[in-house]
Amino acid sequence: MRELSDIDVIGVVGAGTMGNGIAQVAATAGYGVVMRDIDDEYVERGLDSVADSLDRLASKGALDEAPEAIRDRIAGTTDLDDLAAADVVVEAAVEDMDVKRDVFADLDEVTDDDVVLATNTSTLSVTTIASATDRASDVIGLHFMNPVPIMDGVEVVVGERTADAVVEFAHAFAADLGKETWESDDKPGFVTNRILMPWINEGVRAFDEGVADKADIDRGMKLGTNVPMGPLELADHIGLDVVLDASETLHAELGDRYKPAYLVKRKVEAGDLGKKTGRGFYEYGDE
Repeated sequence: MRELSDIDVIGVVGAGTMGNGIAQVAATAGYGVVMRDIDDEYVERGLDSVADSLDRLASKGALDEAPEAIRDRIAGTTDLDDLAAADVVVEAAVEDMDVKRDVFADLDEVTDDDVVLATNTSTLSVTTIASATDRASDVIGLHFMNPVPIMDGVEVVVGERTADAVVEFAHAFAADLGKETWESDDKPGFVTNRILMPWINEGVRAFDEGVADKADIDRGMKLGTNVPMGPLELADHIGLDVVLDASETLHAELGDRYKPAYLVKRKVEAGDLGKKTGRGFYEYGDE
């Protein structure tokens, strides 16, 4: 395993919301980044998202250098072989076990043997993902929070065979990106989603059952528990499809207390996924 002082290039698999956010944070910390996705359109969209985010941060005086300098550290590609240059890789592909195992099997072949392979999974087993490789001891969960450039936290998830040195490296690497960490065993949902998903689903049920209107449910939770977002607002922010997928995974693993709320499923079927589609529990105009 390489020491943190030897890390120069970060590989990121996936140019979506989480992937491009991780790429942005790594580039902001001074690393070179290779961000890979399966289609040029996805790569370009990810790079555009990074540029827009950096411009917003610069306008608020939140960057220590020009946004263009940070953006120029990120190279986009559709060729997985380009990740051979990476000193550590963070996978942020779609939350599907088969997809992630295929990615990790390929990364095992492409990258050097001393490269740590991290997954950004929010609910899936790190141990199962790692078993697709011949170096499970070098695989760890690095669950960044959304939006990555804004949220301070990273959840370090320890698989069955993750080496102690890799766990220590993961905490240090996240800290070098300006993040604070907490550690979780490799159990369904880890810390955050194990607690968060039933909270969101119960908020949706309270709305659906007429306990209060959606604004008062969110307002009550914000004023009553000091959270920055209520459950319906947060669900829209995360994406109702993501909430549904996570809830269904936890339901299968942990039983009926994680059963997704009916209204979440109905909205996903209607294509109302939250902020990213302009409509979820609330409606959103152009930003």
